[in-house]
Amino acid sequence: MSKKVLVVDDSPLVRNLVKKALAGNSEFCVVGEAANGKEAVELAQKLEPDVITLDVTMPVMDGLEAAREILKRNSRVKILLLSAMGDDSLISQAQSLGIKHSLQKPFKAEQLLEALGKVLGA
Repeated sequence: MSKKVLVVDDSPLVRNLVKKALAGNSEFCVVGEAANGKEAVELAQKLEPDVITLDVTMPVMDGLEAAREILKRNSRVKILLLSAMGDDSLISQAQSLGIKHSLQKPFKAEQLLEALGKVLGA
């Protein structure tokens, strides 16, 4: 059974990269995408994904705020943070929310698949 993935990034380019990376992989099925944290919270509740790729810096509601809300409602969902900056303080804030894995942009398809494997194996 493939894992349901919600792709969240304010950049359509990055969302497409994630979808392309997962397209040929039977382990994952992209069930939705959101362009900001507010949409992510709403979709996460509706679609009940197994894992969310979540951009940190977004308009309306940032990734950490969204993660906090999503995890409050569903503590079983796994989150992979996607960050353009190697911002250690963001990563440590994410860890305090229970998010153990992050991936720095730009990334290659293999790196994304490997990171998602770690997230789901954790």
